[in-house]
Amino acid sequence: MTFNSLPFLIFLPIVVITYYLIAPRWRWIMLLAASYLFYMWWNPAYIILILFSTLINFYSSHAIERHSSKQQKKKYLYLCLITNLGILFIFKYYGLFTQAFMGIADIFGVKARLPFLNLLLPVGISFYTFQTLSYTLNVYFGKQKAEKHLGYFALFVTFFPQLVAGPIERYDRLAPQLKTPHSPSYENFSNGFRLIIFGLFIKMVIADNLAPYVEEIYSQPAAYNTFHLMAGLGFYSFQIYADFYGYSTIAIGSALLIGVNLMDNFKTPYLSASIREFWRRWHISLSTWFRDYVYIPLGGNRVKWSRWAVNIFIVYTLSGLWHGANWTFLIWGSIFGLMFIIERFFYEHFGIISTEKWGIRRIFGVLITFVIVTLAWIFFRSSSLSNALSMFEALLNNTALADPWRPDPFIMFWLVLFIILDILLFNNRFDQWCSKKPLWLRWTIYTLLIFGITAFSGIDNQPFIYFQF
Repeated sequence: MTFNSLPFLIFLPIVVITYYLIAPRWRWIMLLAASYLFYMWWNPAYIILILFSTLINFYSSHAIERHSSKQQKKKYLYLCLITNLGILFIFKYYGLFTQAFMGIADIFGVKARLPFLNLLLPVGISFYTFQTLSYTLNVYFGKQKAEKHLGYFALFVTFFPQLVAGPIERYDRLAPQLKTPHSPSYENFSNGFRLIIFGLFIKMVIADNLAPYVEEIYSQPAAYNTFHLMAGLGFYSFQIYADFYGYSTIAIGSALLIGVNLMDNFKTPYLSASIREFWRRWHISLSTWFRDYVYIPLGGNRVKWSRWAVNIFIVYTLSGLWHGANWTFLIWGSIFGLMFIIERFFYEHFGIISTEKWGIRRIFGVLITFVIVTLAWIFFRSSSLSNALSMFEALLNNTALADPWRPDPFIMFWLVLFIILDILLFNNRFDQWCSKKPLWLRWTIYTLLIFGITAFSGIDNQPFIYFQF
């Protein structure tokens, strides 16, 4: 069941109406059952993994809290980490590990062969694994008390709007909202529907219509000249942004219908004037997770410059690996780590860019950052390292005289409209920005969005890109 499907358009109103009709003490049961149904729509068998992860984290956190000995606390923390990360490794990274292991063995002349596991990657496993780990780690560090109610904890793990692609919420922020008996609110309904409509628009009209052009470019880069390739790379930048931003926006809107506020996951990232600022605006829930549970424990910026650089490189490399079990993701993350280090060096010594007030230097920084991010997306989008290198080779050496590449003018119109809206929304969420506008302007925007969805949605019902993570 996806957000842009007919089953979800039936499922969501039923859940919202039922939520407000039943007694508050039964609402958590209804939401938990709805969340399990939502997840089992893809593959019922993988509900076992969520249940197992839920139980491991729930009872491990209680054991950690119950014991006063630091050694005992660590034992249960390690049990939790090994179990959760072990499941993630088997389903997501085992293939990459075997490939690397056998490659190294071949270098030394050793014939080593490991068994091949043909396992389907469970949808959202990286997201709910990180969400549960943040809870257990916070209990271990004494930042919160262990949840006594297994049902509420299970609901925190599986809350359907953000279950399969985030945002990655923290327990102390989400759980109290799930326990609170919310009343129907016109403000929540109106803002929720605004976000859902906007999210569907940028997913179905922008991302899905750009997808065929991007696929065409990446399938045969040698057939196109440099100009066409750069256009295709730019299209992918907006495709992945609109795709993931669309999902997050629909998730926030859906949760808001029952009074739950999820964190913002994007804040106009392509208006960032530095790599550092970009990661403060892109996939915010993941960036803050790595900051709190990897970067700060490694020493953060409290260490000498050389150690800080190592910490940054580790964080971004792990962030890349989190996205997928492929060397391309590892390189993609490493690029951002390296660029972050270089950027800080030049900024501190030469003041090359400015991330403060808008002016020439900030505009220059925005352009440079967008180019870097767009080129880095090549590794993210490519199916293999050789495919990525082929794209770079075509960019540098291509003289192909392909037929003129003319995207549908209607698609370009909607893309330009989206870019304009994104600029206007700088540091604002669509619902909050829109609610302050005059009535005639709000309904003009709603009409354009709904018309775009009904008349210009992508031909194919494209899955959300981040479902693969």
